[in-house]
Amino acid sequence: MNYIEEETRFVVLDDNKQEIGEMTWSNAGESLIIIDHTFVDDNHRGQGIAEKLVSLGVDYARRNGKKVMPLCPFAKKEFDRKKEYQDVLH
Repeated sequence: MNYIEEETRFVVLDDNKQEIGEMTWSNAGESLIIIDHTFVDDNHRGQGIAEKLVSLGVDYARRNGKKVMPLCPFAKKEFDRKKEYQDVLH
């Protein structure tokens, strides 16, 4: 699988280069991103893909000096579950 960073989303492609998941965010000013959507195709769920997408969002925020507001229910659950994400939580 390949994970690709686009302007306001991370996309995951399967081995056939088909899009099977994404995590999107909105920029809210200079220092905040809002994770608003995480999706993985039904056939690929349970493989840790959504968790990886949120992790990529956290890494993006750290690299760019931003905080994260996880509005997406899945992302919010990840932030509640993973204490290592608290440094970027808004």
